[in-house]
Amino acid sequence: MIALLRRDLRLAIRAGGGFGLGVAFFLILCALVPFGVGPDTAALQPIAPGILWLGALLACLLSLDRIFALDHEDGSLDLLATSPLPLEGAVAIKALAHWITTGLPLIVAAPLFGILLHLPGAAVPALLASLLLGTPALSMLGAFGAAVTVGLRRGGLLLSLLVLPLYIPTLIFGTEMIRRGQEGGDTGTPLLFLAGITAGVLAVIPFAAAAALRVNLR
Repeated sequence: MIALLRRDLRLAIRAGGGFGLGVAFFLILCALVPFGVGPDTAALQPIAPGILWLGALLACLLSLDRIFALDHEDGSLDLLATSPLPLEGAVAIKALAHWITTGLPLIVAAPLFGILLHLPGAAVPALLASLLLGTPALSMLGAFGAAVTVGLRRGGLLLSLLVLPLYIPTLIFGTEMIRRGQEGGDTGTPLLFLAGITAGVLAVIPFAAAAALRVNLR
C-alpha cells in the first residue's frame, strides 16, 4: 500500500495536476472576487466563507479525472484489480494521494488567501478545521466519480456533473462553520455534522467505487 501511495504521488506531480494547479486556481478565484464585488470589507466578509469553500471544492475537481485515468490507459488498473491488495484498499490509497497533492496544499494556503477576502483572524481556526475535516470527503467522493467514469471518452464533464451534487452537504456545513467562527458563535454543531459526513463517506465510498471499477473493467 505504501508503494502504491508513493507511485501515485509521483505520477500526480509529474502529470502537472498536483500541488501547483489547485493552489493556483484557488489563488486566482480569491484574487478575482474583490474585483467583481469591490474591495470593501463590508462586502467581502459576509461572502468570504462561501468563496473560500467554493474555491477549495472547485480546485479539487481539477485533477479528479486523473485518479484512475492513467492507470486505465497503461493497464495498471487491471493489475490492481487482480492483485492481493483489495480494490477497496487501492481506491482508498488513490483518494489519499489525491488529498495529499490537492487538499493538503489548499489547507495550508487557505489562511493566506483569506486575507484577500478580509477574513477575520478569529475565523482562521474554523477555516482550517473545516477544510481539514471536509476535504478528505471531497477526494473520496471524487474517487467514486472517477471510478464510475473511468474509460469514458470526455468523461470529465460527466464526472463534474456526478460529483458536484454530492459535494453540497460538505459545502454547506464547511461554510457554516467558518461563518460561525467569523461571528464568534458556536462551531460545534457544523463541526460534528462535517465530521459525520466525512466519516460516512470514508466508510462507504471505497466499496461503491470498487464496485464501479469492477463493472467498468469487465
